[in-house]
Amino acid sequence: MFTVSRIARPTAAPVSQAVQARNMATLKEIQQRLKSVQNIEKITKSMKMIASTKVTKAQRGMEAARAFGASSNALFTNAETKAAEDAKSLYIASSSDRGLCGGIHSSISKATRRAVAESPESALVILGDKPKAQLSRVLRKNIAITFNQIGKNIPTFEEASSIVDVINAQGVEYDTANIVYNKFKSVIAYEAETIPVYSEATFKNSPNFSVYEIEDDVLANLQEFNFANSIYWAMVEGHASEMSAKRTAMENATKNAGEMIGKLTMTYNRGRQAVITNELIDIITGASAL
Repeated sequence: MFTVSRIARPTAAPVSQAVQARNMATLKEIQQRLKSVQNIEKITKSMKMIASTKVTKAQRGMEAARAFGASSNALFTNAETKAAEDAKSLYIASSSDRGLCGGIHSSISKATRRAVAESPESALVILGDKPKAQLSRVLRKNIAITFNQIGKNIPTFEEASSIVDVINAQGVEYDTANIVYNKFKSVIAYEAETIPVYSEATFKNSPNFSVYEIEDDVLANLQEFNFANSIYWAMVEGHASEMSAKRTAMENATKNAGEMIGKLTMTYNRGRQAVITNELIDIITGASAL
């Protein structure tokens, strides 16, 4: 019996050592994964704090832009401006260049595709690289102009004016321009809507246009101002919606990272406890054999 036990023990030791080595390798992988997720949690938490600060600033700018935008809409409403059935349409998809903000860009792309589907010959202007990438796959032939470097900071009226200048300089013809944007509903909700803007000729043919008594040179400036004002309104509303969506996305990412950290920590502790238990068993077994 003594001889049999001497033969069996050397074969058992390498097996135990192999199991321990495999467990240690697994624990090292879990530990590396744990550190990686912890770093991600720190990043998402910081991005959430930054987005929270930007939401407050964006909301203040949005309130001011809404007041000016409402005045532009009131002008067309009081004049009873309407485009003819065969009018040329222009659609402007207003979004930004950056991601990590939920379905902000998809919302604009889907609404734009639905709108252009009703008027397939319409021209399309895109503000932002994200909607450009999404819309280029299905509406490439409609795209007239694209803009980037948008969404880094709160939009300004100067940026909107520059966009209008480029559209006019490129000779994009339209009777009605429809600006598709994300309307800010609350810090957790937004919805894609459209702001209509009419050309100088369309506005001049309004039933109640004579009430305003506007001269031709003033009318051209007024139309450009209303166009820029509406684009500015859409950009600021979209920016506020984007910052709110980004804060929500980073909050969810931080929460998911925390849950993953908890699971990995538990797995690591269990694995470590198993390694310690196996080592104790080997020690006790070795001591018993002496």
